[in-house]
Amino acid sequence: MSIGNSPDGNSPEDERPFEDQRDDAAASDRPSIGRALQQARIAAGLTVDDVSNATRVRMAIVHAIEEDNFAPCGGDVYARGHIRTLARAVHIDPDPLLEQYAAEHAARPAPTPATPLFEAERIRPERRGPNWTAAMVAAIVAVIGFVGFTAIKGTGGSDTVKTQVAKGPAASTGKPATATPKSGKGIQKPEPSDSAIAAAPRDKVTVQVSAAKGRSWLSAKDHNGRSLFDGLLKKGDSQTFQDKEKIDLVLGDAGAIELYVNGKKIQDVFQSGQVERLTYTKGDPVSG
Repeated sequence: MSIGNSPDGNSPEDERPFEDQRDDAAASDRPSIGRALQQARIAAGLTVDDVSNATRVRMAIVHAIEEDNFAPCGGDVYARGHIRTLARAVHIDPDPLLEQYAAEHAARPAPTPATPLFEAERIRPERRGPNWTAAMVAAIVAVIGFVGFTAIKGTGGSDTVKTQVAKGPAASTGKPATATPKSGKGIQKPEPSDSAIAAAPRDKVTVQVSAAKGRSWLSAKDHNGRSLFDGLLKKGDSQTFQDKEKIDLVLGDAGAIELYVNGKKIQDVFQSGQVERLTYTKGDPVSG
């Protein structure tokens, strides 16, 4: 019995596609992450501006992701967070897209942003020089006390000396270091530091954002929607914002952030890698 061969001499089994060829064919039929998000957005009847307003993700980043350019996201953590946020905004399941991103980008090094991010200014308390005025006041009080004590010993306790001594200690019981001359000159006010937020004005909302546990992307806007800050906070960096009505925040990695609002620490526990959109007003926090 003869076995039939194909014209080229190979058996029929040799003409079957390999498994990896099947997988490649299936992967080629599957749209890219950006294409899938774009198609879902169009199907939902939404524009890029609509998605940006709903998610607080900048339009430039939305455009970049739909073109499969994840470099402006600033790293895998932020890229995953944006993909999840955009997928929910256009009403599709984010899990398949996240799995596809992990398969395509997990082994690659973190991309370098194409455009430089704004470097957060690190708030450091300025060094203050010695308070020479307070030292001079304390020295004068000490000299007066010494002269009065010497006068008591030299005169044998006359009534005049007793009156001077009685007045001397009374003048020194105050706080000479904080005494202010009537003219208002000669005493320098201390420079403001990070602790100045504890005395936040009641007619404004004051928000301090500190990247205490790691770096995080941060966006801050005032009540008019005007951008106060849009960039990356490195670990240890801090920013303070004030407005007469409200401050809107978007935290790229809320788990790395500590918040102080109107002089009080916000006790909310945020998860690492979680994107948070927050708004604070003059009356916040309500408790605590």
